[in-house]
Amino acid sequence: MRGHWSLDDRLELMLREVPFEVPAGAAAVTVRLSYDRSQGVLDLGCGSPSGFRGWSGGARDEYTITEDWATPGYLPGAPECGTWHVWLRLHRIPLHGLDYTLEISTETVAPPEPAAEEPPHGERRARRDIPDIDGMRWFAGDFHAHTLHSDGSLTIAELAELAHGRGLDFLAVTDHNTVSHHPWLAKIDREITLIPGQEVTTDRGHANVFGDVGWVDFRRPADSWVEHAEEAGGLISVNHPLGGDCAWLLPINRRPRVAEVWSSGWWDRRWGAPLAWADAWRDDVIAIGGSDFHNHGSDGLPGAPTTWVLAEDTSTVLDGVRAGRTAVSAGPDAPLLLRLGDELLALDAGGLVLVRPDGARQLIRDDRALIPAGEGPHRLETHENEVMALCE
Repeated sequence: MRGHWSLDDRLELMLREVPFEVPAGAAAVTVRLSYDRSQGVLDLGCGSPSGFRGWSGGARDEYTITEDWATPGYLPGAPECGTWHVWLRLHRIPLHGLDYTLEISTETVAPPEPAAEEPPHGERRARRDIPDIDGMRWFAGDFHAHTLHSDGSLTIAELAELAHGRGLDFLAVTDHNTVSHHPWLAKIDREITLIPGQEVTTDRGHANVFGDVGWVDFRRPADSWVEHAEEAGGLISVNHPLGGDCAWLLPINRRPRVAEVWSSGWWDRRWGAPLAWADAWRDDVIAIGGSDFHNHGSDGLPGAPTTWVLAEDTSTVLDGVRAGRTAVSAGPDAPLLLRLGDELLALDAGGLVLVRPDGARQLIRDDRALIPAGEGPHRLETHENEVMALCE
């Protein structure tokens, strides 16, 4: 199939569904997309008569679906006969338009699954000396990371090993607009809890949905994402709300309480806009952090920033977030501010300034200090107003 997309096409309907037929007895379906990537971006996905079958966005030009395996980002399962659709989102179209070609083939014998190597298992960093509270512990983690199942460069095992080596206890794997990674998370034995997630991704805003809640349809309005998460027992957070061309611009009536206030894109933390946005979003916002890791050198490493959650164990981390028991630091070993009942524990914070909800400022003289706590969020800053830690 050959075609041409214009700017008018994009403005009329951004997500296009190109139909094709799969005959009875097909054991594999393969789709190949080609266009001039120097001129534009087309996002790629798939739907079958049974519904969603996968999404890879602009990260791939080809996918294969068989009964036993599928290209990362896509769901394995018998290719049922009937009308399928190639999903094409017209993400970037130049003024003169964009030509494209689709090559679609079916096979009666499925090709073999590509082999994958497991990374070696290494040591974890030593845990920080943080006291337990009423049978609960502060766990270190990251709520935003990607793998080969969308536009990341690492396998799930490689990502888990990297996060484990950096001292994280949990990691949310939040590939774009797909849940193909979910069945694999529990099979990864790397001494780290992998939380299923999906980054619901549009060109006007991104949100992470956490929990094994099934696929969230990014084509629907943002309020439906909130409803889906709540009805299925998950959580939703608004991602990098001031993140340039990924900033949150979507209309929404029910603003999620959880928000990725601290992302790796907050590189100059003297800039107070993320905190001002959180204050304007909701007066009871629960701040979390996310590295948005894709590959080495492009984003923060897993745990940069680190979100700390007070929970009974890593299987109840999302319950801890719901209860607002969170804190955020620049990294696993960075200065840290945690709530211990009626007190705040400041770690590696000597010379920093505690900023209270009313704006009062207090110099912390010792690297480890217990300080009376008030209600509301507190933070640590340098004398140059660079944010070093957040605590709900």
